[in-house]
Amino acid sequence: MRQLRDTRKLKSWLRAGKIVELRDRDRVIAQIVPQAASPKRNPFPAIAALRRELFGSKILPGSDLVIEERGRY
Repeated sequence: MRQLRDTRKLKSWLRAGKIVELRDRDRVIAQIVPQAASPKRNPFPAIAALRRELFGSKILPGSDLVIEERGRY
């Protein structure tokens, strides 16, 4: 219990991935488990992959698409 008062040491153990056990007369009464690191997300979506998923191999330049759609309205 005395070692838990030193939060710097406790934090360094947890950052190192160690599980800290809390004992009462050699009996484990609790465990402090480090939180799993969350995977870093890419802040920018994969636009090219999304385009391939939606449209496949069909590639239309923007101007051709506008000309095609002009007749619909």
